[in-house]
Amino acid sequence: MTTTQTRAGLTTGKFARRLKRGNPDTFRLVALLPLLAAMSLLAACNSVPLPDWRAVDSKPSTATVPMPVVTPLTASVPSILIPPVLPRASVPALPGTAITTAPAAQPGNATAPYNAAVAARFAPPSVTYTTPGLQSGRVNFTTPAEIQGWLREQAAAASRTPGVVATVLPIGQTQRGVTLEALVLARSTRTDAATLAASGKPTVLLVGQQHGNEPAGSEALLVIARELAQGLLQPLLEKINVVIVPRANPDGANADLRPTHSGLDMNRDHLLLNTPEAQALARLQHSYQPTVVVDAHEYTVVGRYLEKFGTVQKFDALLQYATTANLPEFLTKAADEWYHRPLLAALKTEGLSTEWYYTTSSDLQDKKISMGGVQPDTGRNVSGLKNAVSLLIETRGVGIGRLHIQRRVHTHVVAVSSVLASTAQRASELSQLRAYIDKEVSLLACKGEAVVQAGLTPGSHELVMLDAASGADKAVTVDWSSALLLRTVKARVRPCGYWLAASSSTAVERLRLHGVQVLRVAESGGMLGERYQETARTAGERQDVRGTIADASPITRVEVSLSRGLVDVPRGSYYVPLGQPLGNLVVAALEPDTQSSYFANQLIPDVQHIVRVVVPPNVKFEGLP
Repeated sequence: MTTTQTRAGLTTGKFARRLKRGNPDTFRLVALLPLLAAMSLLAACNSVPLPDWRAVDSKPSTATVPMPVVTPLTASVPSILIPPVLPRASVPALPGTAITTAPAAQPGNATAPYNAAVAARFAPPSVTYTTPGLQSGRVNFTTPAEIQGWLREQAAAASRTPGVVATVLPIGQTQRGVTLEALVLARSTRTDAATLAASGKPTVLLVGQQHGNEPAGSEALLVIARELAQGLLQPLLEKINVVIVPRANPDGANADLRPTHSGLDMNRDHLLLNTPEAQALARLQHSYQPTVVVDAHEYTVVGRYLEKFGTVQKFDALLQYATTANLPEFLTKAADEWYHRPLLAALKTEGLSTEWYYTTSSDLQDKKISMGGVQPDTGRNVSGLKNAVSLLIETRGVGIGRLHIQRRVHTHVVAVSSVLASTAQRASELSQLRAYIDKEVSLLACKGEAVVQAGLTPGSHELVMLDAASGADKAVTVDWSSALLLRTVKARVRPCGYWLAASSSTAVERLRLHGVQVLRVAESGGMLGERYQETARTAGERQDVRGTIADASPITRVEVSLSRGLVDVPRGSYYVPLGQPLGNLVVAALEPDTQSSYFANQLIPDVQHIVRVVVPPNVKFEGLP
């Protein structure tokens, strides 16, 4: 067979001829087209069908959501599974903006952090990407002004294709006043959230560089933006909408530092929303309701791994999906079956190595390796609690400056292209799945148990690293904390909702930023509920999975018991029902005795200001403006 038939009936041979006619640069891609067939075959060979969907014990409802019908991954191949892209030969001059702060120079490569034998393991890819920050001779990566100009250029180019629309959308400002922007692309009449929701197509949100010293994801998303706007990825817009935030933390990027300007790690702020950067992403997600969210990061290559194990980190990509308490079972299965397995196949086809995401503490005596954390505070986990398929992609990069930057960008481009293609392939099933999960979560109110706190599961794992002297593979058996099977540390009967005192306005504001429905008590009344009684209290700090302080602000750690009774609820106080799609996010925010809760982090001043409502309340409510 010389060509591969796609879902749309377009062969790779016809595809190549069409590319030649449409873009003078694309003839250079013909040599890469066999990758299309290879990646599709690998995806099929690594596929396992999802199990049958279980019936949900549901209450009577006037709205009927059909049970999802999930076909095996082997049933079809993506209508277009895009190979990596050869960028254009040059980058046009980009318009300036009012931003005048000069970016900090990125570390150069005069002295690599490892020897030539290790460096030889990371050959450059067969393509060369050209963004402003990847041009030959550059010391710094793409500046905020260049990103703004690039996004506008892509929006203008996309709009020249009949039926394709694109908009650069301001979504907020950083702490230093830099405008945060998103590029919205669709085949539609308009790019507003309501129009895209009415289209029935799934929306994919791509977020880069939440950590300022992790530039490869941002540069790769500029490439992805161009290919969606005017290149090889544009046909995917027949099936999906895409929203791209190439750099979520410009202030950190400007200083080549991990946190935001205030010193907060914004990727530990997606539940609390203390930073304007995290608030901007929450508003964007609430508005566009993405079905799939990709978070592009980089991970530490040497440092503590070299000191602990005498090794250098090998893998081109570390991958993980959402792993936190109360995630719907079939959301996790879809993340694994429809996304993680095709991702492995796509990266393997390009000769790029992969492993589950992992990290370790800076304590040199602690040899434990942990997968990504299970706290409901990261973008990955909070997006999962918003019922989106949520994926983390980390390339090797922290601590090596611009070394291997083309390979790092290439890894992100291949991975994100795979995610976009998988979404296009599963567009109809994803829409059905999202409606089903939203309904399923809403129907859990007043039923069963909710996990209040979960933990990683300890075990062992053989991790392949690189010998720091020879560059050869070095297998190390490590104590491994897995996020794929969570331990229930604390669970409670799931309430019908939560009553909040009128003084909890800050918490109410943050919940509403997420898209949570909050009602106000219109007439005083009573609710049968469970009050929290403190049994112990200590001060502490919020920690990440490594034991590192995620936020220097003090938190209040409490132990509680529950006391049931009739609770007087005055007019002007609040009720947060769990009978809504974001019910699991509400549990994460309002159960007070966890380090991520709104009480522990002073968004709710007193544990007595929260009550678990255990019977549907018979109180008059009003909506909030």
